[in-house]
Amino acid sequence: MWCDWITRIAKKTRNQRRGTRIVLVLLVLAALFWPVGPAPALANGLAATPPMGWNSWNQVGCRGLTEQVVRDAADALVRTGMREAGYRYVVVDDCWQAPTRAADGSLRADPARFPGGIAALAAYVHARGLLFGIYAVPGSRTCAVVNNAYPATGIGSLGHERQDAELFAGWGVDYLKYDWCAADTVDGLDRKAAFTRMRDELARLPRPILYAISEYGVSSPWTWARPVANLWRTTDDLTPDWASVVSVLGRQAEVAAYTGIPGGWNDPDMLQVGNGTLTPDENRAHFGLWALLNAPLFAGAAPDTLNAADLATLRDPEVIALDQDFAYGQGRRWAISGAAQVWGKPTSDGGFAVALLNTGTTPVPIPATVPGTWRVRDLWRHADLGTATDVVSATVAPHSVALLRLSRP
Repeated sequence: MWCDWITRIAKKTRNQRRGTRIVLVLLVLAALFWPVGPAPALANGLAATPPMGWNSWNQVGCRGLTEQVVRDAADALVRTGMREAGYRYVVVDDCWQAPTRAADGSLRADPARFPGGIAALAAYVHARGLLFGIYAVPGSRTCAVVNNAYPATGIGSLGHERQDAELFAGWGVDYLKYDWCAADTVDGLDRKAAFTRMRDELARLPRPILYAISEYGVSSPWTWARPVANLWRTTDDLTPDWASVVSVLGRQAEVAAYTGIPGGWNDPDMLQVGNGTLTPDENRAHFGLWALLNAPLFAGAAPDTLNAADLATLRDPEVIALDQDFAYGQGRRWAISGAAQVWGKPTSDGGFAVALLNTGTTPVPIPATVPGTWRVRDLWRHADLGTATDVVSATVAPHSVALLRLSRP
């Protein structure tokens, strides 16, 4: 049955070739509806949908991180309406730590950067209806120590896993980003074993803490991390430029088959919307594709300095709803031809979301074949486009994406 159906698509699409138009011969139901059987999700009751929030690293890195930066970000999430749009976690990344542990082995906040301490900062964030996150590593050195000469020693969690987990819970932490940072070469650790060790310590706590791990996709964590963590990074760091967005997106085509069940998510890294050289069109393409991937959405720019276009992108209710809508599997790349790509995923209402992406420098007409008659909605324009039968299409500007939702008439 399915072979006959695909053959009919192939015959129809061969008749539709004009110029650089994509031929979408592939919308294979075996790939969409019968993904690789997932392992059970981490049983902590968190991340039923991809989490959303703000993380300090893309905005200020190590050098600029202070208590005031975090307080300002929390206030700005409320003031700009981003909290109401779903951005709830405020995550303090690397460089919050004092140079050494206390005499009893406890981690301490750097007194110059965080004079009020982490517990007080977490309380400040909670008072604004937000959740608080923090950064740690399984080895002896954080990434800033390894890569940025941060003047600290012994501030990783190696040998202190239980002590650190209990301290974080006592401070009111809701989210832990646990970053690899060369723990294999520096400390001789095994990735799965080290990440599992902290998972087990978090599981002992009375306070639920969402657990995000980051080892940059080196050991293919999508194949083993679902029972270990709520999120796992799939690539190296995303940088705020178009080439990086396209490259990281391409890597997601490799991991989509390991999509599974809510509670655990592939993580293509934090958002760069509003940073670097990205244009408004590039930011929309970046954000729209991350939403199609059911990616965690963590803003990496100062919310109150975003221009109107980028703030509208990050708050777009229909695109956020797409990110939070998981049915059968995350977004996959259905076709690619030169600069034109078609990505899509099933939606919970029995329809599909389709992204027509132009990575090139000239406008490109991009069709996608989706058998059936569909009511078509443009998610960026918040406009119904009427109905289409078997084929949806758009002429897409350079470095842009048309984001369509297809539902039954």
